[in-house]
Amino acid sequence: MRAVEPVPTDDRVRCAWGDSAPEYVTYHDEEWGTPLHGDDALFERLCLEAFQSGLSWITILRKRPAFRAAFAGFRIDAVAAFTADDEARLMADAGIVRNRAKIAAAVRNARAAQEVPEGLSALLWSFAPAAPRPRPATMADVPATTAESTAMAKELKRRGFVFVGPTTAYALMQATGMVDDHVATCFRATRPGAQVGSAAGIRDHG
Repeated sequence: MRAVEPVPTDDRVRCAWGDSAPEYVTYHDEEWGTPLHGDDALFERLCLEAFQSGLSWITILRKRPAFRAAFAGFRIDAVAAFTADDEARLMADAGIVRNRAKIAAAVRNARAAQEVPEGLSALLWSFAPAAPRPRPATMADVPATTAESTAMAKELKRRGFVFVGPTTAYALMQATGMVDDHVATCFRATRPGAQVGSAAGIRDHG
């Protein structure tokens, strides 16, 4: 049985999910919403958001080191070269989420990413909203999808990507700083409104 770790306490006010587990504290404070660039880095996030579908994000965070080991550090070229034997290996790896469709999707998406002439990072960031918007007062004000995430999902599908719908696309945008959904009372909310390249939020932290 996994030991229950104490949640760090300090005087910082976070988004409601941000101090509910030690892993969330670190993720919220240091990673969630920090602008992230780079093809392999964004490929990792794309894969992990897809694996999270139907699960709690804490599950993915706790398995992240195992995911990185199993998927060759999420290097696009390495994953694109995975064979049926690799997919069988992954299905036998108890350290990750063993879902055949999601594993196959990661390999297919790596191959699709290789075919993006401008690079995956440039493609994904092209959907970041250009205009500021009001900062959410509470997590209830945070949308599950937006016009931009719907457009991103549609374009990714057109280019051969799978397992990335509008909700997953928006979670990716939040997590990688393309939008800023830290609530107004959160210490990470350093600006009055969200802008491209500002700090951002996440979808399912239940």
